[in-house]
Amino acid sequence: MKITVLGAGSWGTALAMTAEKNGHLVSLWTHDSEEAKTMDEGRKCKNLPEIRIPDTIRILSSLEEAVKDAELLIFAIPSIYTREMALRVKPYAEKEQILLTVSKGIEEKTLLTMSDILEEVFPENRVAVLSGPSHAEEVSRFIPTTIVCASKEEETAKIIQNAFLSDSFRVYTNKDIRGVEIGAALKNVIALAAGIADGLGYGDNTMAALITRGIAEISRLGIAMGCHRETFAGLSGIGDLIVTCVSKHSRNRRAGILIGKGERYEDAMKEVGQVVEGVYAAKAAKALGEKYKVELPIVKEVNAILFEGKEPKDAVSELMLRDRRSENPAVAF
Repeated sequence: MKITVLGAGSWGTALAMTAEKNGHLVSLWTHDSEEAKTMDEGRKCKNLPEIRIPDTIRILSSLEEAVKDAELLIFAIPSIYTREMALRVKPYAEKEQILLTVSKGIEEKTLLTMSDILEEVFPENRVAVLSGPSHAEEVSRFIPTTIVCASKEEETAKIIQNAFLSDSFRVYTNKDIRGVEIGAALKNVIALAAGIADGLGYGDNTMAALITRGIAEISRLGIAMGCHRETFAGLSGIGDLIVTCVSKHSRNRRAGILIGKGERYEDAMKEVGQVVEGVYAAKAAKALGEKYKVELPIVKEVNAILFEGKEPKDAVSELMLRDRRSENPAVAF
C-alpha cells in the first residue's frame, strides 16, 4: 500500500517504521520544513533518539504531496489538532482513501471522538481507529506489541489489520469503534491520577486500586454511550490503561508524578516536553459523565486537582471516604 503518516512525532514515526517493515511505500509528513530536512538528512526523530528511520521512508513537509496518491492516511497528531488537520487535508483528499486515526482524545467543545471528527469532515471516506497498549519507544524497536483496529466496516478493519500485522505487531479487529476510543481517551485521565499517586509517595496498593476502579469508571460511561462491555476488558480498555498507568514511557504518568509533587499542570506539561493528552481529555470526560448521568469519581477529582486548585491528598481522602457501596451491582447483596 501507499501509506502516509501525518505527524512525525514518536508515534507517527514508529507506525511509519512498522508499515515500512511490511514492505509498504511510506511517507512521513511534518508541518515544519526545517524539521523535515533535519529528519531526512539525519534519519532521526528527536523523541526516538536511538532509532534510525529507514532510507526508504519519504519525509515530507508538503501536505499536498503527502496526501496525493496515498491509499491510507494516518492521522498521528495530538487529538487537540485533529479537526484542524482534517480541514487542512480535505482539499487534497480523495473519497477512496482510508482515514485512520491513532490519536487518543475527546474534542472538548463538541464531545466528539477523533473518528467522529473525521467522519464529519470526510463523510464519503472510510474511517478507522488503531489503539491499544503501544508505546512508540517499544514499537519503533519492534518489541512484540498487540493492538486493535476498530471500524464500522469489517473490510476496512481487515485492510488495516493486514497492512500492519507482523511478527512484532499483532493487530486484532473490533467493530465497537466508539468503545475503543472512549477507552483510549479516558485511560489517560486515570493515568494522570496514577502518576499523582506516585508523586504523593503511595504504593502498589493504590496503583492497583486506581487501575481497577478506573476501568470501572470507563466501562460505566462507555456502556451508557452504547459501547460494548467486552471492549473495556480488551486491549484498548484494561490493556492500554495498565501500560499507561505503570510504564516509564507514559507522558500522562510522568506529568501526574510532577503534579503529585506539587507542580502546576502547565509546568508539568512543559517538563514532560510532549503533549499530555490526559490534561485535555479530563474536562471532556467530566462533561460526558454529566451528559450521560454517569458517576466518574476519579475523573472528577483529577479535574479538581488540575483546574480548581485542589490538593492531591485531599482528593485521595475524598475518594477513600465516599459513601459505602457494593463493588459491582452484578454481585451485590
